[in-house]
Amino acid sequence: MTLVHERFTEYAGSEMVVEQLAHEWPAAPILAPIARPGVLSADIAPRVRSTRLSRLLRGTTYAHLLPALPVAMGRLPVPPSDVVIASHHAFATQVVRATTAPVVAYVHSPARWVWDPAMRANEAGGRVGAAGLAAFSAAYRPVDLRAAARVHTLVANSRAVSDRIRDWWGRDSVVVHPPVDTEYYRPDPDVPREDFFLLAGRLVPYKRPDLAVRAAREAGVRLVVAGDGRARAEVEALAGPDTTFVGRVDDDGLRDLFRRCRALLMPGVEDFGIVPVEAQACGAPVLAIDAGGARDSVVPGRTGELVPVAPAEDEVDVWARALASFDGAAYDPAGIRRHAESFSRAHFRRAMADVVEKVLSSR
Repeated sequence: MTLVHERFTEYAGSEMVVEQLAHEWPAAPILAPIARPGVLSADIAPRVRSTRLSRLLRGTTYAHLLPALPVAMGRLPVPPSDVVIASHHAFATQVVRATTAPVVAYVHSPARWVWDPAMRANEAGGRVGAAGLAAFSAAYRPVDLRAAARVHTLVANSRAVSDRIRDWWGRDSVVVHPPVDTEYYRPDPDVPREDFFLLAGRLVPYKRPDLAVRAAREAGVRLVVAGDGRARAEVEALAGPDTTFVGRVDDDGLRDLFRRCRALLMPGVEDFGIVPVEAQACGAPVLAIDAGGARDSVVPGRTGELVPVAPAEDEVDVWARALASFDGAAYDPAGIRRHAESFSRAHFRRAMADVVEKVLSSR
């Protein structure tokens, strides 16, 4: 067994996936074209092998290395393996060129900026950056398709991603939701709910923090924003007097907010969205956009509500009405918690072990 990841430049949801795969297969080496020290836990980090490209990292910035990453992935020194599991965001499926072993790709999403022009519009770099990314995307799409066709088994992290795999790559996939630490994120009966909504995560355009703060201002409700990012200044300028920005918080601080909030908001379309499940693991209901991964994690009427997708001119009003009419007492925290437990780390590891066993049996 060999594990492959695209980059270890920061710790987020895909790195949580790799860590759980590493625990399930403790002897497997972990390969990546670029890696920064200290991203993974101390017990797993020594297993990471990266390439010389790592020397060219600028902190957590890797955009200047983008054209080199598909080539580097296809040249990784993959040792003899029964199966290779690739954690894919954009380039990991290119590992099919580096091994004769069957490749299982755990797909966080086919690269949306490659296939969806709307995603490129939100990237940094202005018109010049957008034009360069568009040219790179056009050249990379056929390369992406050829690699996807050679992957033995495609695993999607949500039904929405499975749909993208079908639409963009023309292939079927099995859905295995990513792991959530439901042991750490759990309710505390001694902590009462308070009268504020919570927005948590990176403040970047596609997550729509602007929509959350504008809707909260119109509805006249309290909103706490936990997180940081390049859109923060813009979002702060849109916020009303009842919105508080607390910046980036640590795990303990985030768990405390989950336990106290009236509900978590997820106005942006996510591939899956681990934060909403962490909130539900603490017994908090979720108000999420009726699109993307939220459809897999939020059960309307039981664990929260799905807010309809609306035209741009109406979306603030739609979200403001959802906030103003929300009744937190209508949801059973214990039932929300039970639902979240179905996304546990143990469940993820069993599901991925089953996938690998089927691959080995098919050989």
